[in-house]
Amino acid sequence: MAGNSKRAGAVRKAGSKKGAQVGTGGHSRKALQGKGPTPKAEDRTYHPAHQRKVAAEKRVAAGRRPGSPGGRGAGRKGAGATEVVAGRNAVLEALRAEMPVEGIYLATHLESDDRTQEILEIAHTRSHPMFEASRLDLDRITDGAVHQGVAMKVPPYEYRDAEDLLDAAAESGEPPLIVALDSITDPRNLGAVLRSAGAFGAHGVLVPERRAAGVTASAWKVSAGAAARVPVARATNLARELTELKKAGCFVVGLDAGGDMPVGELAYATDPLVLVVGSEGKGLSRLVRDACDAVVSIPIAATTESLNAAVAAGITLYEVAKQRSAAS
Repeated sequence: MAGNSKRAGAVRKAGSKKGAQVGTGGHSRKALQGKGPTPKAEDRTYHPAHQRKVAAEKRVAAGRRPGSPGGRGAGRKGAGATEVVAGRNAVLEALRAEMPVEGIYLATHLESDDRTQEILEIAHTRSHPMFEASRLDLDRITDGAVHQGVAMKVPPYEYRDAEDLLDAAAESGEPPLIVALDSITDPRNLGAVLRSAGAFGAHGVLVPERRAAGVTASAWKVSAGAAARVPVARATNLARELTELKKAGCFVVGLDAGGDMPVGELAYATDPLVLVVGSEGKGLSRLVRDACDAVVSIPIAATTESLNAAVAAGITLYEVAKQRSAAS
């Protein structure tokens, strides 16, 4: 009878039913698995970015700077690092100012003009190393700056100690004349001060190590070559260094709008002298002002608030040179 038959037939065993089960992701087909986040371009072996990464790692392993053609490229400026001058006018001006050179990079198939011709002439005359580079290499070297197919690598500037400036004065047989800059942050101002220092016989320039302009490509160009002749020293603490210079026999005179006397009555001009120039906006800082033996100012028209720091330094250096010349 139907329903009561004990004949073995097509009876499905328990648990043998085919098909998907809850939480399995599928049995009869490949389980669904996520592939995770998309890898970075530099991690995909078939991507050009990966090839560039491998090439850069090989250059680093060989002791070269990343992003440099032939391992001789220029890095970006930083603490103790090289600096790059980009553009035909900038490179030409830097060469005219006798800036030191580690390498000049010219684009392949560079279109020549008067500027590039002069760059090549100066480079050949001074035996500067020159390299041919692709536009892509130049883009990396200059960090994307407008280079016009020309870039130049500048070595880090070698700063001196304050004692070196005193030694330079001793070798010259003249009373020391040092210009100290307090909180001057524009490298162009530093370059202009270097130019005046060279013109009026200063034995060096002293700058703070922090929160102050250093000798960059901009400063070197504005100095019109004076940066190659006038040494620059760095002080960890300017006020403390001024105190040490006073112990060495120097008089310290500050230049500030609220001075005790006009620059024409400058005392100590013929003595060993450190002239301290403050920033145009804030003037001398309190500790630096306290370290000064005297503070002088430049009389100006009432309609003018203040003079540029570099201009003020030039006027005062001229006054010192005039008094020294009259006394000799």
